[in-house]
Amino acid sequence: MHSSPPTGLARKLQRQQIAREETLGEEAFSAIDRMREAATAKFTGGFSPTALTLAYLDWAIHLAAAPGKQLELANKAVRKAARLGGHALSCLAQPDDDPCIRPLPGDRRFAASEWRTQPFNFMAQAFLLNQQWWHNVTHEVPGVERHHEEVVSFVARQILDVFSPSNNPLTNPEVIERARETGGANFIEGWKNWAEDSQRLLAGRPPVGAEHFVPGRNVAVTPGKVVFRNHLIELIQYAPSTPTVHAEPILIVPAWIMKYYILDLSPENSLVRYLVGEGYTVFCISWRNPDADDRDLAIEDYRRSGVIAALDCIAAILPGRRVHAAGYCLGGTLLAIAAAAMARDGEDLLASLTFLAAQTDFSEPGELALFIDASELRMLDSMMWNRGYLSADQMAAAFQLLRSNDLIWSRLVRDYLMGARAPMFDLMAWNADSTRMPYRMQAEYLRCLYLDNDLASGRFMVGGRPAALQNIRTPSFAVATERDHVAPWRSVHKLHLLIDADLTFVLTSGGHNAGIVSEPGHSGRHYRIKLKKHGDTCLGPDEWLDAARTREGSWWTAWAAWLHSQSSSEQVAPPSVGDAAKGSEALCDAPGTYVLQR
Repeated sequence: MHSSPPTGLARKLQRQQIAREETLGEEAFSAIDRMREAATAKFTGGFSPTALTLAYLDWAIHLAAAPGKQLELANKAVRKAARLGGHALSCLAQPDDDPCIRPLPGDRRFAASEWRTQPFNFMAQAFLLNQQWWHNVTHEVPGVERHHEEVVSFVARQILDVFSPSNNPLTNPEVIERARETGGANFIEGWKNWAEDSQRLLAGRPPVGAEHFVPGRNVAVTPGKVVFRNHLIELIQYAPSTPTVHAEPILIVPAWIMKYYILDLSPENSLVRYLVGEGYTVFCISWRNPDADDRDLAIEDYRRSGVIAALDCIAAILPGRRVHAAGYCLGGTLLAIAAAAMARDGEDLLASLTFLAAQTDFSEPGELALFIDASELRMLDSMMWNRGYLSADQMAAAFQLLRSNDLIWSRLVRDYLMGARAPMFDLMAWNADSTRMPYRMQAEYLRCLYLDNDLASGRFMVGGRPAALQNIRTPSFAVATERDHVAPWRSVHKLHLLIDADLTFVLTSGGHNAGIVSEPGHSGRHYRIKLKKHGDTCLGPDEWLDAARTREGSWWTAWAAWLHSQSSSEQVAPPSVGDAAKGSEALCDAPGTYVLQR
């Protein structure tokens, strides 16, 4: 007896079953690779050995095949040796002779007067010449891919810094003098400092002194209330300090990689307090610190449940009011995405846009690009897939390596060899209070924005449609900082090419954080500023630098004046802080609960 052939429905169910089994098999095979990569990441600190190997081989093979470059390096080595020998001989007759090479700007390892005595002067000069030679070795090798060249150069710098005479107690004259003064007690104090730091690191506790800077107690103390909360944000509305306020409120969107209170540090350097004192109703997002359960949060969740949810709450409290929106770092990138989507959809909710050290074009992202390529992203992706998030210590390690002299070696010398500690201050304590990044969002961010540059290219999708920055017509204000290793100012400057609106661009002194936290009265501050109107010709960064006017002082005052020019002349009575009748009752005092999450 023969069985009847399967019906059309049976065949369809059979094909679906086969497809499910194939998918499960593929996922199982992929999981094996991910587990292997996650395990490898534990031993490499998240760095891809494959990426490093590819960079090294690219450099080494091309260098081996370039006899002209080899001859050039040999010639440079002989000339540098002659310079060093000549300098050593001249110092015998004239100890205060000018050095034959000076450190790079910002390198203060050999700035102390003790380094001008022999033999320490000879050691420092030899190290700097060797450092310069290795820069020649790792650069301009014919045929090497630029990214690989930068990776090899970076690794060479890290290795050289390990052997700097400033890091060795036997070749550092400052340490030797300190040991002579204290009878060697500096090494005992250094051992105690190392033991205490190690205990805190293993216990997951903050650095020494950070416990004296607690949000709500002596930082993040500007009075206000949490007026909205969802799974991702708390929205803080700050209490007014002036009898009347501008009609348009300000919404601050900080980066979710950091706690928001960098913009509300101590009372004397709080940007939030400054804006409230200028007569603005200020709202600020405080992001939740995600954990493994939040692994599937995407950039779209941060836009919708973050920026859009905050704007909806402000609209409920202050109906009919347009908003001055300001975004810092990644918060500025997110704000640009949200503004582009609103412009595309014809939503006229924003009175102005401000971008603080925020990139929108990632074609030249600076030194962070060292850690961004397909192999490295795969390693990070597997590490985050395994844990559900990117931990704060992994991000901190990458940032510290970018400034290893300032953040690693100088601390080692000061705390462990000199036996001294630099006093903790508010910005340093905040820097230690970092956050995690959910798996899906961070993977999207690194791939779509950093690697593929979708936002600047008009390919970034919001709601199934591209969100093009070119649709933005809102007057904008952008701030970049001179020594920014996270968002280099030339990269931030590319905003000129991306939005079709009046843009006031500011380049201020300082770095990514200290340049933004630059209150009026802070000594030694300056900035350049220039307005590009909608129809003006775009200037390149070097042309802009020559044309921009330099001013002394804080850029905050220029921003306040610009905000005033973008606001209506109407002054109104301060709104109530939260409005229960409108669904935005005051839930708790600022700084709220999310900022306290560990």
